[in-house]
Amino acid sequence: MNNEAERIRRSVADAVQKFAGEPGPLLEILHAVQNELGCLPADAVPLIADALNISRAEVHGVVSFYHHFRERAPGRYVVQLCRAEACQAMNARGLEEFVRSKLRVNFGETTTDGRLTLEAVYCLGNCACAPSMMVNGELHGRVTPERFRALAKDWGVYV
Repeated sequence: MNNEAERIRRSVADAVQKFAGEPGPLLEILHAVQNELGCLPADAVPLIADALNISRAEVHGVVSFYHHFRERAPGRYVVQLCRAEACQAMNARGLEEFVRSKLRVNFGETTTDGRLTLEAVYCLGNCACAPSMMVNGELHGRVTPERFRALAKDWGVYV
């Protein structure tokens, strides 16, 4: 077994051991594995399904339903742009267009240098400071293209 396969197996086993006694542990296990590995690799799906005695389709259905889960490792910086109504009312679409054109990626994609992954989220709970985005868990409000450009500069990305 190669190192990556062993790492996946160990992560799933640890998550299953931690949450298997809980009612409906699938989401908790998926979160734990993604937190450990940075994503939910396809090889983890059958391991989780077998451990919970459910079908691979059930696991895959949950992974594909929730935007939070990703099947590939993200870039060094995960940029989550809010697409909910309050942010849309404050020109989030213009911000989205700016970010996507400057980074040359769409939602769910990573820049060619592997530095940034762009994700859509549907409410960061920062509606009063719309439009909002979160970068690696750090919330930013009242984001304009100019503010995005300044923040990106701090990450070593020049847009």
